[in-house]
Amino acid sequence: MKKAVIVFSGGIDSVCAVSYLKSKYELYGITFSYGQKADMEITAAKYFAKKLGLKQHKVIDIGFMKDLYGDSNVLTSSKKKIPSKFEYSIVVPIRNAVFLSIASAWAYTLNASLVVYGAHTGDKHYPDCRPIFTKKLESAFNQGEIDGINSKLRKSLTIWSPYREGLSKSNLLKSGIKVLGDSIFKTWSCYSNKKYHCGVCESCNNRKSAFAKAGINDKTKYLK
Repeated sequence: MKKAVIVFSGGIDSVCAVSYLKSKYELYGITFSYGQKADMEITAAKYFAKKLGLKQHKVIDIGFMKDLYGDSNVLTSSKKKIPSKFEYSIVVPIRNAVFLSIASAWAYTLNASLVVYGAHTGDKHYPDCRPIFTKKLESAFNQGEIDGINSKLRKSLTIWSPYREGLSKSNLLKSGIKVLGDSIFKTWSCYSNKKYHCGVCESCNNRKSAFAKAGINDKTKYLK
């Protein structure tokens, strides 16, 4: 079976992407601790890595990024309030480029042919989620390993996301619940660091909306 490395946050998007791909690929998960407020997502990632039978799961500490990011965004800043709807303050500068660079380095060493992250059509506000970005990054990475690829020591990589296939968050939910059942409500979306989802941040609101659009009764525990 072909190998794939997935950037695995423990949220709906990455967990459902695994559900979508697991019958076709041997999956390796990589989760990043980058100084985000919502470290509950790492707990969720560990849970789902076991539940979904990932071949390997690595949690990588890149907490130094919090110092580099400073107060540039609300997800790593201790001073800024998290908004209830999209504002550009939510965007962590080229976060996905950082994640995908490390994930792709691992993929080349595993001779994997696919690197995955959970960007979907609802992520249109985020430049590093768009397919045009993904395709350019994929081209750059393969150019950086072109001699190894040509000599057959490395496999050429495709960077795949649900967005590239035209899939929405609600599409992912419909796919994921078939595999996961009610455990899908253990995924973590909230930007806050609380025991339960806050229910008011932009990500919680997107979660609620996706379950509604998918026609799935949302059993997530929200504080509001």
